[in-house]
Amino acid sequence: MVFAVQGRQNLIRPGRKEELHKYITGIITRQGHKLLAIHCMPDHTHILIGLKPSMALSDLVREIKTGSTNFINENRWVTGRFAWQEGFGAFSYSHSQLTDVIQYIRNQEQHHAKKSFRDEYLEFLEKFNVAYDKRYLFQPPRRGLKGLNKFEP
Repeated sequence: MVFAVQGRQNLIRPGRKEELHKYITGIITRQGHKLLAIHCMPDHTHILIGLKPSMALSDLVREIKTGSTNFINENRWVTGRFAWQEGFGAFSYSHSQLTDVIQYIRNQEQHHAKKSFRDEYLEFLEKFNVAYDKRYLFQPPRRGLKGLNKFEP
């Protein structure tokens, strides 16, 4: 699954990334799913899981986004309010592809040095033949909200 920070702002600080990974891992584990890979970039997150059929993916994503939003806000990692963008992308892979997908997720910094998140996401939608309306893919960055794009020290 893939989801973005609201307005695609760079709000996930590298120094907090591992702590956020652990928090999200706890949410996934408590829900009975198996985490295979996670990587939070400053403006988006990739997560690969083994999904148990007892829970709808949208319910799990809601739990992850709500829990991690509250965690970030309660710990005051950003000035203002942190939020994930509405919606998410989900892609299915076969067992034989897992090693490549895990490696891809772990190497996000290198990957995004060459390709933006937006371009990458559009490629995924095309590759997987997902019908979409571009008007609803990415919310524009919010303007006029003081301090929303700043990390707390």
